[in-house]
Amino acid sequence: MFTILVVEDDLALQRMMCAFLGMNGYHTIPTANGQEALDAIERVMPDLVIADVMMPVMDGWELTQSLRDAYPLLPIMLVTARDSLEDKRTGFTAGADDYLTKPVDLDELLLHVHALLRRSQAMTSHRLTIGDTVLDYDSLTVRRGEVLLTLPKKEFFLLFKLLSSPMQIFTRRQLMDEIWGMDTDSDERTVDVHIKRLREKCEVFPDFSIVTVRGLGYKAVKSNG
Repeated sequence: MFTILVVEDDLALQRMMCAFLGMNGYHTIPTANGQEALDAIERVMPDLVIADVMMPVMDGWELTQSLRDAYPLLPIMLVTARDSLEDKRTGFTAGADDYLTKPVDLDELLLHVHALLRRSQAMTSHRLTIGDTVLDYDSLTVRRGEVLLTLPKKEFFLLFKLLSSPMQIFTRRQLMDEIWGMDTDSDERTVDVHIKRLREKCEVFPDFSIVTVRGLGYKAVKSNG
């Protein structure tokens, strides 16, 4: 059973989300702010964190940054009424994997939870399948039938990150921090150079494409075929 940490200071919404997730087979840990969430994680490591943004003591953005630094692969979903482009950019830059706006539709929440947990399992398995294309983390290869491509580490890690979360938007800063490291001296445009190379090399793989999201960053898109 997956464990989900729910961080929400609106107790009525917190109880509703926990009850709904529980009905759908998840174990939940309710907390009311970021500090309570960090304390809870010291006792039990969740498989997913769902956090409000505007909370007392420690808000969702601060919590996301703290968790991303300590647990790079832990999936984090921010749930908030703040839905401007700048708010989303702040959330993704902090390290959030997903962003859901209030009022919360519980069925939509469940779809996002399923998707995040599926992506998380793909990341930890070191093997990812998109259509007929298979990415192997250990050998840094991309294969489709008889077509085999071996990529440099940074290019492979970038592609694996994007394809592990199809349709998820990643900012340049987020990709730089996760793949090059937060202390890197490289410019964010380094990401653009690597994306350009990946697009050229991956033209032989029709199962996906890498799309530029103006003002935000990049996302991977699965082909319909």
